[in-house]
Amino acid sequence: MVRGLLCVALLLVTVAARAETWPDKEWAKGALLAGPAVDALNAYAFPPRDDATRQGIRTDALLVIRDGVVIYERYAAPTIASTPHLTWSISKSLMATVLGVAYGENRFKLTDPAARFYPPMKQHPTVTMADLLHWASGLDWQEDYEYAPLKSSVVAMLYTRGRGDMAEFAADTERAAAPGQAFRYSSGDSNILSAALKGMLGHKAYMSYPWDVLFKPLGIRNATWETDADETFVASSYAYLTARDLARVGLLMARNGRWGDQQLLPQEWVAFNRQPFDSYKAGQDEAVPGGHWWLNREVQGAARPWPDAPADTFAALGHWGQALYVMPDEHLVIVRYGDDRDGSYRHNELLKRVLAAVQP
Repeated sequence: MVRGLLCVALLLVTVAARAETWPDKEWAKGALLAGPAVDALNAYAFPPRDDATRQGIRTDALLVIRDGVVIYERYAAPTIASTPHLTWSISKSLMATVLGVAYGENRFKLTDPAARFYPPMKQHPTVTMADLLHWASGLDWQEDYEYAPLKSSVVAMLYTRGRGDMAEFAADTERAAAPGQAFRYSSGDSNILSAALKGMLGHKAYMSYPWDVLFKPLGIRNATWETDADETFVASSYAYLTARDLARVGLLMARNGRWGDQQLLPQEWVAFNRQPFDSYKAGQDEAVPGGHWWLNREVQGAARPWPDAPADTFAALGHWGQALYVMPDEHLVIVRYGDDRDGSYRHNELLKRVLAAVQP
C-alpha cells in the first residue's frame, strides 16, 4: 500500500514538473540562477563601461525564461523592468507575428502578390508576400546605417525623403534582381509588408490590429508602435516593448504559436518562419534568414552562425544588440536589450554563457 502511494506521488510530481506554466499578469519566478557560471554571464553582459566613449558592451536588460518561469533578470539604469525599450529591427519579426494572425484568418496567402493589397507595388507585380518575408523582393535596396548615410536607402526612408510614406518610398525602389531569387536584407521590404496588412484590413481596423490580435491576448500592456505620417506602422524599426512583454512573444513562438488553450498563430506559419530561405548564400548576414526571423542553421556546408547554441535556436534581432532568442528544445526564451555601437557584442558568446548558467 505504501509503495503504491509512493508511486502515485512520484507520478503526480512528474506530471506537475511537466505542466506548462504561462504568465498571467506577471511572470512566475523560479529559483534564480547563481554560481560561477552566472558570474561569468554577468561579467560578459554587464562589464564596467565608460558611456562617454560608447565603446564596449552595454546591456540594458537581460531576461531568461525557462519553462515559462523567470530564472534570471537584470537591468542597467536607466532601463528598469517597466521600461518599453526600442527594439529596432526586432520590429520586423513582430510584424511577421502579427501577419501570422492575419494568415490564420485567411486574409492572404504567401503566394499572393503584394500589389493585391498595396497598389504602389503594381510597379513590381510579381513580388509576393513570401518574397517580402524572405527579404527577397529583388528591389535595389541599400541597408546601410549611420556609417554610410549618403547612399543608405534606410536612412533616407526613416529620416529624409521617405519619412512621410515609408512603404511608398520603398516601393519606388528600382528592381535589381528577380523576386524570390536572392536574399537582400531590406527594411523597405518590412514596411511594404506593413502597408500590405493595412490594405487587407482597412485603416480603422489596422490601427488597433496588433493590440487586438496579439498584444492583448498575450497580456502585453506596454507596447508602443510608431507610424509614419501616412499612419502605417514602421515595421522595420519602431516598436517598443518591455523585456518581460517581448518574452511573451518568444514564449508564443517557442510553443508553436499556442498561448494557453488558444492557437494564436497557425503551426504552419511558425514552421514557415523557421524554414531557411532556400536562395540564401552562407555568410551573407549574421544569421540565416527564415520568414522574417533569424535561424541558427547550417546552410551550404557552412557552420551554424552560433555554434555553441542548439541548431533549433531562432531569434528576432535588432540594431545595436537587441535580441529575442528562442530555444524550443531547451525551453528557453532570452531577451537582451542594449546599446552596442562598436560592434563588440557577440550573440554566440552570450548564448554560450546563458546555457552554461542554466545547466543543473
